[in-house]
Amino acid sequence: MHKKYLGLLFIIMFLMMLGFGIIIPILPYFAESMGASSFEIGLLFAIYNIMQFIFAPIWGSLSDRIGRKPLILVGLLGFSITFILFGLSGSYTEMLIYRLFGGIVSAAAIPTVTAMVADLFPPDERAKGMGVIGAGIGLSFVFGPAIGGLLGEVDPSYPFFASGIVALLTFLFVGISLPESLPPEKRADVRREKRDNPLTAMFGPMALLYNIVFIVSLTFSGLETTFALYINDLYGLTSKELGYMFLVMGVIAAIVQGGMIGRMVKKWGEATVLSIGLLLYAIGFISILMADSFWGFALNLSLFGAGQGMIRASATSLITQRTTQGQGVTSGNMSSMDSLGRILGPLLGGALYAWHASGPFLTGFVLIVIMLILFRSRQLYTVKQTETQ
Repeated sequence: MHKKYLGLLFIIMFLMMLGFGIIIPILPYFAESMGASSFEIGLLFAIYNIMQFIFAPIWGSLSDRIGRKPLILVGLLGFSITFILFGLSGSYTEMLIYRLFGGIVSAAAIPTVTAMVADLFPPDERAKGMGVIGAGIGLSFVFGPAIGGLLGEVDPSYPFFASGIVALLTFLFVGISLPESLPPEKRADVRREKRDNPLTAMFGPMALLYNIVFIVSLTFSGLETTFALYINDLYGLTSKELGYMFLVMGVIAAIVQGGMIGRMVKKWGEATVLSIGLLLYAIGFISILMADSFWGFALNLSLFGAGQGMIRASATSLITQRTTQGQGVTSGNMSSMDSLGRILGPLLGGALYAWHASGPFLTGFVLIVIMLILFRSRQLYTVKQTETQ
């Protein structure tokens, strides 16, 4: 039964995130065609992540009370409506409003799928489940931008209509085929649990794991913001070549998350896999400064693709195993940490790049190494404490 669930959740996450992937290459150009400035385009991205940061724990808490499936349906229906309305926008103000509501509804669906995996899989199998879900996300960002780019050449609004249709079809698929994973008898227990907001979680018992999620999101979104500028300013590489690099990264991420995470965790454990992922991230950041060709940079991004799969699957598994809260609110908190990183990362990355072209990558290297050292120190301390008891 769990394998059937996992296959359904893989398809749902792939289709859900495919809609995001489709609009990635065209949203800035579509907004620019409406007269939006670079700051206003940045605001379209920021408002979306701010709404996710605020609402993910709220939706997560609600899913602990009423079940997972209703929240996924609400999110998908909201996706469909806001994507289509965005494509029909006649002004920047309309765009901003639809992105705001899009951020609110997206926070209902995406973390809830993660909570479903935590509901269904025991701790020793959870990382494998999270990896398969992550593979769905990775594949969606392989195919989505390519589809969006092709549709955008015909008409800039078509990718948004396509995303809305995909979300609506996914809504119907979920309604018909996906069973509920949280039975009513378990919801009553969750309702009485104490719930913290995501900022409190950053300083609570699992602060280090939550902060790893935040720092990984912060540093990678800073890279996404400045990497295109870096390879163009210093080496003359174009957006077309960048697209191929991200294609390579997406394929590597999907392979690692879908086919390797489960075996790696079974052999070494989540903590070791998380450490390897952080190490790959650190190497990726520092080796960017040593690359000078398409394949050199493609290899760098492949390190991030592999590392991201290891970090997200293993960190999510560890957090959901150790939480004393409902899985919905826990997944919401993780989503909020991810969103906070995506809010602050582009701002930090842009400021550092203005200071020096290597700034975002050196800073990413330092922050990731600090997280790796803190995490390994905590693991060694825990092992020693266990041995002395």
